[in-house]
Amino acid sequence: MKILLTGKDGQVGFALHKKLLSFGEVIATGRHELDLANPDAIKAFIDKNKPDIIINPAAYTQVDKAESEKLLTHQINAIAPQVLADKASELHIPIIHFSTDYVFDGLKKEPYLETDEVNPQSVYGKTKWEGEEAVRQHKKHIIFRTSWVFDSHGQNFLKTIFKLIQEKTSLNVVSDQIGTPTSSEALADVTYHIIKTIFNDPNFKDFGTYHMTLEDETNWYRYACFITDEAKRLGLQTLMTSKDIKPISSDAYPTLAKRPMNSRLDTTKIKKTFMLELPHWEEEVKRILKALIH
Repeated sequence: MKILLTGKDGQVGFALHKKLLSFGEVIATGRHELDLANPDAIKAFIDKNKPDIIINPAAYTQVDKAESEKLLTHQINAIAPQVLADKASELHIPIIHFSTDYVFDGLKKEPYLETDEVNPQSVYGKTKWEGEEAVRQHKKHIIFRTSWVFDSHGQNFLKTIFKLIQEKTSLNVVSDQIGTPTSSEALADVTYHIIKTIFNDPNFKDFGTYHMTLEDETNWYRYACFITDEAKRLGLQTLMTSKDIKPISSDAYPTLAKRPMNSRLDTTKIKKTFMLELPHWEEEVKRILKALIH
């Protein structure tokens, strides 16, 4: 089994690389091995390596910077997935592609279903949606939409709060955006399970789009308080407690790119289709904090 993996240095790519090594040969690529802004380079690389499956967690994820780097964001988030899916079609192999809650406008009151209408509000969201649509042209595709990804590797909200509570005596954190923190390790576990299912079943038919986050929901403010309390409980020396974190509205913290107010994704479909039990987000946060502190 030969697996082509993009974005090996990103949070999800890093976790997938570790997880998939037991599965077969992983051709793990980052920017230096494969320039996703160069369609010809992608085609040549796939022609040379002839993988059995393509997994694409790579993306341009600097949400605010994307507003001014539209062309590059479009090349990586929309054009590259199209080229990868075209090559997957040519080789008759499956492709697994990762997407985001940012394809929605965040105005729905309930968690989003896979069938809900998209309405991206940012360059990042729009290009991720275009990438999804390109991948959907290939029959053998799995698209994972996820949200609020964290890990001990890479940059994320958990690590930012972890750093700030050791440096500052107070913080303001947005409290009116809701979603589910999701660990890249859990994403890697689910991906591994689904790849096994695809290759063990010659008649596999459950291709399509799936929402994949951990269980339950929170907001950024409550998430920051949980990180702080848990880090202190694990013995981290901090300059503040969760009482020093103040909730603020999104209006009080303007950003270049609009964030969805509701990032909750309904995971019923993936749990039923693949008979999965997903961990609670708090358990995964505790596990990562333990790794960061000890």
